[in-house]
Amino acid sequence: MRAVMKLKQRTYAQQKALWGFLYVLPWLLGFLFFFLIPLFYSLQYSFSSIKADSKGMTIEFIGFANFIEALTVNTNFNRTLVESIVNMVVNVPLIVIFSLFLAVLLNQKFVGRAIARSIFFLPVILASGVIASLEATSLVQAINEQNASGGFFSAGTIGMANMMIRSGLNEDIVMYLMDAVERIYQIVSQSGVQILIFLAGIQTISPQLYEASKIEGATGYEAFWKITFPMVSPLILVNVIYTIIDSFSRNNMTDLIKETGFTTFNFGLSSAMAWIYFLAIMVILFISTYFVSKRVFYQD
Repeated sequence: MRAVMKLKQRTYAQQKALWGFLYVLPWLLGFLFFFLIPLFYSLQYSFSSIKADSKGMTIEFIGFANFIEALTVNTNFNRTLVESIVNMVVNVPLIVIFSLFLAVLLNQKFVGRAIARSIFFLPVILASGVIASLEATSLVQAINEQNASGGFFSAGTIGMANMMIRSGLNEDIVMYLMDAVERIYQIVSQSGVQILIFLAGIQTISPQLYEASKIEGATGYEAFWKITFPMVSPLILVNVIYTIIDSFSRNNMTDLIKETGFTTFNFGLSSAMAWIYFLAIMVILFISTYFVSKRVFYQD
């Protein structure tokens, strides 16, 4: 009873801070008990040469040798890192724009709306199960390989690209759009969570705002840019951060780090690669958050 009285005596800002702390407490405890110690060991391994024999594991400090080897000696690391960053730069804007567009459509009232929402979120549910196991040997991999080689979309995209270039559209924009067509499966399969986040945000917007805009004669296009887009702009920042992390968590770079550590058993080099990759992700997240957060609208 006394605890309830003390909670009621707190200001609204203090109550928000308290509930926010309780919300992140499970993650904080999980980080302290399950991630902090492995993180420390990973940093230690990145500066060490590790040898395992019958007597156990021997750790010898060698300084920045592993980092130098990753950046200058290893032939795959730099290429794979650049490819991962380029794919992220291409995919993140496409996924966020596609997710927002689909969320606006799925928020409309039409027959079969629940089924349509389930279809777009279904890849997320199946990603860790049947679909994940099929991607190694099934039609899904065949589609990806054909897309990479231009097998499925080559003729269509070349003709469409030539038409848009002749119409006066910038060549760089045309190539970006054609690349988006080639990546359509990847974009759709990685947009489920973002669509759900945008959809939840759109549903929190007061219908009175749209009613007032209709009374004032605003079109649907104007209502989107003047009401919907500013109100969901904080979620654009959330989805940008989530999509960047998601794109970096499953690609050829992570496969290379795992192979170096658990196939060739070079744990020092693998840890150095992981830390370089981690620092690259942190820099990209900082730059993206800085520029996107300056355009975010927060309603008081």
